[in-house]
This record gives sequence, structure tokens and C-alpha cells, in this order.
Amino acid sequence: MHLHRLPEVMHRWLPNTIWRGPQTTADGQKTLYLTFDDGPIPEETPWVLEQLALYNAKALFFCVGDNLQRHPDIARAALAAGHQLGNHTQHHLSGWSTAPAAYHEDIAQCQRALAAVLPAGAPQFFRPPYGRITPALNRQLEQHYRIVMWDLLTCDYDKDYASEKCLRDALRLTRPGSVVVFHDSLKASRNLRYVLPRYLDHFAEQDFRFELL
Repeated sequence: MHLHRLPEVMHRWLPNTIWRGPQTTADGQKTLYLTFDDGPIPEETPWVLEQLALYNAKALFFCVGDNLQRHPDIARAALAAGHQLGNHTQHHLSGWSTAPAAYHEDIAQCQRALAAVLPAGAPQFFRPPYGRITPALNRQLEQHYRIVMWDLLTCDYDKDYASEKCLRDALRLTRPGSVVVFHDSLKASRNLRYVLPRYLDHFAEQDFRFELL
């Protein structure tokens, strides 16, 4: 059983959080918002950038600070291609099981790594690992970040999830304005490399645009 969407009650617990984006562009074209968590890593992220470029698709990459510090050149390549970067904590911590002070410091550490590659004035995005954040943390962080959750979690990281079914479910559950989560990680590689090209092709054929938040 895969939880592709969080319960609606979460929207009330976490106000001022982005779950979906605008459903159409100004000229009426349907839109989707692709996001990638847990990179950047050399094994997956450059391949993702290649796939996105084929469709002129833009995406928001939520970086783990440890990976960002090891591979800043990949993050800069994403920026040069017109994508955005966001904060996914330094060590991929859960906001439910980490002391608030330690959680804030981990976020700040990742933000310092981002500051080394982001242009001045770039928007500051944050996504809590696992989607685990408390209302209190959310209220504190929303003062400094645009907090982004999702409308569709592809669950590509599940090694027991057949790639064909992962794709079918992602296609079925996507709707205009969906914020969609993939993972540019080794754990997700098998499903990511099967699903992402077919997902992009499917929605490009339906005249969707892949936009930035």
C-alpha cells in the first residue's frame, strides 16, 4: 500500500504550505511541478537533468546538504539549466524525532551550503524529509522559507514497487497543478529511470508544461 497523497487534514495542520501549484499558465496551458529529493549525486542527478532538457521541463531539486557539499558542481549545473534548488536538511532528518534546536541547526547548515551555489536573492524553499514536520516547526520555518509538500508522491524509492505499476499509478494520480515528487537517489534509481522518461513523454504529449513554483 502506497500513500501517494497525504490526508487532507494535513493541509489544515500545515497552513501556508504549498501542496499544489496553479493548474494552468497565463495562456491556459495545463501545468505540472516536478520536484526531486535527496540529491545531488553523480550517479543520478546528471541523468535527470538530461531527461528534463529533452522536454524543456523545469524542476525544483531539494538537496541534502551533505550531498550538496560533496557535489556542488552538479547543483550549479542544475541552476545553469534553469532549475531551482531547495533545502532538504543537512542530514535528511525527521522533524518528528529530532529535537527542535537540532532540527533548526541542521536546516541552517544545509542553507549555508545552498548559499554557496545559489545566486543572491534566490527564493528559499524547504521540504521536510519524509514529510515529517510539526505544526510548531512549520510556523517557525514559514517565516523564512516557502515550505513545499506535494500532491503526488511517486514512491519511486520503494524497491518492492514494480516499475510498471509505479508508472501507471503516477499517471493515474497526476492532475493539473500537481506538485510531483521523484528522488534522484540510488535507492530510487530502478524506478526513476523507468518512470521519469515515460512520465515526461506522456504529459508532454498531452500539452502539459513542467513549470517552476
